[in-house]
Amino acid sequence: MSAGTEKIDVIVSDIVKVNDLVTRFEFRRSDGGLLPTFSGGAHTVVEMKDGDITRLNPYSLMSDPMDQTAYTISVRRDDAGRGGSLFMHQQVKKGDRMVISYPVNLFSLDLRARKHLMLAGGIGITPFLAQIKQLSRSNGHFELHYACRTAALGSYVDELTSGHPNAVHIYYDDRQQVIDLERLLDGQPLGTHVYVCGPKGMIEWVRKTAADMGWPREAVHYEEFLAPQSGKPFEVYLKRSGKRIKVGEHESLLEAIERAGVDAPYLCRGGACGQCETDVLEHDGEFVHRDHWLEDADRASGCKIMPCVSRFEGRTLVLDR
Repeated sequence: MSAGTEKIDVIVSDIVKVNDLVTRFEFRRSDGGLLPTFSGGAHTVVEMKDGDITRLNPYSLMSDPMDQTAYTISVRRDDAGRGGSLFMHQQVKKGDRMVISYPVNLFSLDLRARKHLMLAGGIGITPFLAQIKQLSRSNGHFELHYACRTAALGSYVDELTSGHPNAVHIYYDDRQQVIDLERLLDGQPLGTHVYVCGPKGMIEWVRKTAADMGWPREAVHYEEFLAPQSGKPFEVYLKRSGKRIKVGEHESLLEAIERAGVDAPYLCRGGACGQCETDVLEHDGEFVHRDHWLEDADRASGCKIMPCVSRFEGRTLVLDR
């Protein structure tokens, strides 16, 4: 089942500019009722009607997981993106009616951990805000290391440092402040779990360093929602549905499948969860794989594709949809 089939009608109840790049949005139920509870690390998929295009973008929930009156997200403006963040920044107004999905959590805290070591970069701070609120209720042990480009772009730094002065550490790129990752990982007590959310390079750095130092894979958690990239248009035949569709330059394969009225399951729409994994029945061309899910052998076989973020370049593509 797609997360998108579990929908909530909401009203944009507040919009706050956090800094030059980040804006916070608050949603409340249109019917005045309570929203579902969630756990720290969860995300919601926001539906955006952008002209003839319907965009469905995932955003981490950053509000208190136990507060059922409202959800909040933060959106970083991406001027070079496909338009979702610009739509949120430029077109969404307070009082607008929108549709969001029920919360889904692919980045949950492992509550068996004795300590939670959190590493955030840029807008990757947002899931940790909810996780810290959750841990604060249960006196959970956490430590946050947050890397920002500049002080002006450090989203929620004041809130974090004032609320948790002994547990939060901030690093600014323009001051040449860098997380000493090896020292940090080497000095953790037994039973610590590591969580990282931020740019792709940061996630790969943390995962590789932890692996090289002998950290077990199950103790290292990460989240990165990949935005689908634009590319050359291509055609695909959906064999089960009997439909031939064209994937536009600025839409994902998943969006094109949905536009054709064919249901495709998803949870994250960012290449991480595996829900939209699709069998390739026939192809004549090259795949542009961008997901975190498929194994190298699956990519090399040409038998699998993640339509949320990956593309195809060639003459023939037949999918089992």
